[in-house]
Amino acid sequence: MTAFALYRLPHADSYTRVEGEVAEYQSCAQLNGVSGFVVAPFEVRPDQPIVVIQSVECRTESLEFATAIPSAETTAAAHSTLHTPHSTLNESYAIDFANFHSQLRQGTFRKIVLARCADEPTPAAIDPEALFLRACRLYPRMFIALVHTPQSGTWLTATPEILLEGRGREWRTIALAGTMRLEGDQLRGEGECTTWSTKNIEEQRIVATYIAECLEQFTADFSEQGPRTVRAANLVHLRSDFTFTLPDSRHIGDLLQALHPTPAVCGLPKREAFRFIVGNERTPRRYYSGFMGMLDPQAETHLYVSLRCMNIDGARCHLYAGGGLLKESTSEQEWQETEAKLETMRRLIG
Repeated sequence: MTAFALYRLPHADSYTRVEGEVAEYQSCAQLNGVSGFVVAPFEVRPDQPIVVIQSVECRTESLEFATAIPSAETTAAAHSTLHTPHSTLNESYAIDFANFHSQLRQGTFRKIVLARCADEPTPAAIDPEALFLRACRLYPRMFIALVHTPQSGTWLTATPEILLEGRGREWRTIALAGTMRLEGDQLRGEGECTTWSTKNIEEQRIVATYIAECLEQFTADFSEQGPRTVRAANLVHLRSDFTFTLPDSRHIGDLLQALHPTPAVCGLPKREAFRFIVGNERTPRRYYSGFMGMLDPQAETHLYVSLRCMNIDGARCHLYAGGGLLKESTSEQEWQETEAKLETMRRLIG
């Protein structure tokens, strides 16, 4: 199978197919001046590089759906009851939570993100492109991407989180954090009546403050709007939008180096939290909580954090999810949050 990527931007009625040769990079800073479809891991290593599909062929195709694939509107309530969060904590997750949470109680971190992986059996004749089209149908608000490279394997993501978008001098990013599950009649709206806890508000503010500090290194011309409640599948999040100008887009890689990984998937202090996660999380994240999308400083860039994703691996799919821990977090609440996030991918194969 040659390297390829399919991606659909939020609310678009068409998707783009990219095929080509793959180049490898060992840091985001090396992406300065690079164009192509980027697939970056959480932790860049020689055996886990940033890969870029440098387009030999790039074409746009209309989304045409089989009638057997139900619409997002008619299935929202039904899907909300297909998989209920597991009531029993996984022992491995409980051990990880205790380890991570102890660092918060000691004051080592202000926030740290704990992720986990759930393996799900797949139908005998699973078709990744069919899953991609189904995700496009079910999740119109999200960035949907299916990518395969020899280095990364095959990944499908449906993510609401922009890492970096723009062209020329005009750019934007977001701070997305805080999670609540929509149920029952709430699924008919956009979560506008959501009441947010102090924990969720604090978590989102930590992320927004960090992004503002990153942008200050590259531009004096930026503005923040929010936070506001936004919906993603059966979940809602708190989101702040940052718009800014860059005098020179040839150094996008340097900005990505500063932004990635954001506290939304890592923690603060960032460097120390990153090292702790890499050294202590029982399941390596691989390309989960990295980022992917089109990078083209001369045209348009659309890069998204790789959340709500799965690695399609033969007869099994490895589903990934995580949550931000603060001092007041409890293991049961965080487990239920990851269960709700895993549901995004479970719906596609269930």
